[in-house]
Amino acid sequence: MLQKGTYTHDSVRLRQGERESPMTAAENGQVALRRYEIVETVLRRNIASGRLPRGLVLLEGPIAAILQTSRAPVQRALQTLETEDLVHRFEGRGFLVGPVDTGIAPIRRDLKEIGLETSQDMDTALQSRGSWERIYDQIEGDVAACVVFGQYRLVEAELARHFHVSRTVVRDVLARLQHAGLVHKDQSSHWIAGPLTAQSIKDNFALRKILEPPALIDAVPHLDRPMIGKLLDRLRAAEEARPRTPGDNEENLEAILIDTCVLTTPNERLAGLIRDNLLPILATHRLLRELGLPQDGRAISEQRMIAELLLQEAIDAAASMLSAHIDAAAKRTLAQMKIVAVISEPSDLAPYLARATW
Repeated sequence: MLQKGTYTHDSVRLRQGERESPMTAAENGQVALRRYEIVETVLRRNIASGRLPRGLVLLEGPIAAILQTSRAPVQRALQTLETEDLVHRFEGRGFLVGPVDTGIAPIRRDLKEIGLETSQDMDTALQSRGSWERIYDQIEGDVAACVVFGQYRLVEAELARHFHVSRTVVRDVLARLQHAGLVHKDQSSHWIAGPLTAQSIKDNFALRKILEPPALIDAVPHLDRPMIGKLLDRLRAAEEARPRTPGDNEENLEAILIDTCVLTTPNERLAGLIRDNLLPILATHRLLRELGLPQDGRAISEQRMIAELLLQEAIDAAASMLSAHIDAAAKRTLAQMKIVAVISEPSDLAPYLARATW
């Protein structure tokens, strides 16, 4: 039996005397946290309390299962905690609790046996998320992973059956994916995903160039410089490791750079547009890596220069470097897409995705 005060699929006891940001405001009902922020806070608290000891191996799957969420918010939460030196990557799968220089051997234990402590409010926040939110991340990931191979139809009935939800919930998810630009309706009112074409990639990167440099400048008064310093250390280490070892994943570092330096803008509308525009781009990059296409060390060098310029207070130069990085990233992505054109689609597509044949 799990101890009282640990998170399972049941309610838990409110823990007193904790102060977390941004949780304090959320627990007072002032803001609605995104799912990855909830996961991030739960993990941070459990690391601080010692329930998750130094050296413990954290894997996305078990955490997602315990918190009843998909892997995407868990992945993003772990990346954020990594920038805070609360967890770090190692040669095996997953993350180890603690900073890189602890020198502690990996501890592999069943996370379900350990449990995760959380407050009643956090439990409520996780459980009360709308039905569409509980399946959105999975569908978003499945859609993003297929569009590089062509055009697919999303069948509402199959979606509802696969996730055991109503057609109303399915339509809500699809409407939100449409808003994010990942799906659209054809003339017959069928939901269509893709295809991801060279022109659509050019359009996404053109939007990046319009949106992200101004957001970076706007974010400057709100930047967490110690966090940027830690990111810079990682970028330098990844840059020095090439080409001898794979080093840090450039897509993960890109996501952290954007999250830390660009999405810090106080303009929430602008941040939302940037997030939506990045969805197909980051999904394409992940897929290219999964297909075995090599990473380009120049991307990490460009990211490193952006971080350095920000810490030197050379804000206009940092924005210019970000713009140049986006141009270079577009060319690299288009070049790799030509290789993907001769690769067959994966055999494990989600059952609710059907190749569009008209």
